[in-house]
Amino acid sequence: MHCQTLVLGAGIVGVSTALHLQARGRQVILIDRDEPGSGTSHGNAGLIERSSVIPYAFPRQLGALLRYGLNRQPDVRYSLLHLPKAAPWLWRYWRQSAPGRLAGAAADMLPLVQRCVEEHDALIAAAGLEGLVQAKGWIEVFRDPALFEQAKADAKGLSRYGLQFEILECGQLQAREHQLDASVVGGIHWLDPKTVNNPGALTRGYATLFTQRGGQFLHGDARSLRQVDGQWRVDSRRGPITANEVVACLGPQSADLFSGLGYQIPLAIKRGYHMHYSTRDGAQLEHSICDTQGGYVLAPMARGVRLTTGIEFDASSAPGNQIQLGRCEALARKLFPALGERLDDTPWLGRRPCLPDMRPVIGPAPRHPGLWFNFGHAHHGLTLGPVSGRLVAELVTGERPFTDPAPYSATRFD
Repeated sequence: MHCQTLVLGAGIVGVSTALHLQARGRQVILIDRDEPGSGTSHGNAGLIERSSVIPYAFPRQLGALLRYGLNRQPDVRYSLLHLPKAAPWLWRYWRQSAPGRLAGAAADMLPLVQRCVEEHDALIAAAGLEGLVQAKGWIEVFRDPALFEQAKADAKGLSRYGLQFEILECGQLQAREHQLDASVVGGIHWLDPKTVNNPGALTRGYATLFTQRGGQFLHGDARSLRQVDGQWRVDSRRGPITANEVVACLGPQSADLFSGLGYQIPLAIKRGYHMHYSTRDGAQLEHSICDTQGGYVLAPMARGVRLTTGIEFDASSAPGNQIQLGRCEALARKLFPALGERLDDTPWLGRRPCLPDMRPVIGPAPRHPGLWFNFGHAHHGLTLGPVSGRLVAELVTGERPFTDPAPYSATRFD
């Protein structure tokens, strides 16, 4: 079987890429070993995060570093066994988080973040998925008055990016989310983002749109990718597939592909967990709530209230554990006392593909004509899937890109 373009990976980034290539006239086959939207794209907090104009940086304050070093914080946890392997990457991450470099990363990411909602909106409308999405924004809450005051100042500084937000003092926050504990001193309601009550269903809906428009989805193994007689070939359940060009959108599995081709791209994994909960006495959570100090999100989902944790540094293949989830759950029950029983037998474990300079890799593989990369979206794969899919599709088809792709080039790691 032959096609013009193969897209490897059927998460939100891969499916969006396939749709954008298809819209530009390419005959596309989408390949994944699992069903669309069943990996990392399924388990996130469901935020289309227009307000995240500043990337998540490595902490640089001595007090914060000491707290994290004790490995008892709810928002970040590390495995002692994994730390020696992770240390060189963490050092690079720390260096890239210096104020000047962080500002550069924010400037480079802004063209993607600015368009994230409108690119999703176009696909949502085309796929008829409006019932999965709400334009309510999300609320960042604070239990420490000093941190709340600092957050208010920071939010006002972000107004230069055109962000809309509302500062909620204690009484205003209680009126908006009356089930929250009264110990919360206030919050910031970020109004631009949208929320998704079933991220996996959103990706599956986009994949259905792709097949309805004539695309093919096949099960196959991206690790089998190779060049044969000037074409790319990958193995699928329906036999070998050849293509003129390939776009690799493999998220946390990207290293399985690019390392075999000789690329040394410093991709690391930030693991994270989720669990669904019932609520007591018919209580409802009206908005997605982020406890910044606790490093977790409570999000109303179709299945129940989803608690998503922060960052765990451990080997990608290491077994999951309940340490971080347990710490976050204890805080969440204080914040939202109506949080009920666990609905899942075991916590879901996901893996975020992250680069130390806090930018994804989007663009051509430097030494392999016809191979393109689109991975490394860190905490914002759901947010950036459609917009980065558009960018790489513009590059593949020779269309003028909507923004300069140079900051995302794989050559920055040469």
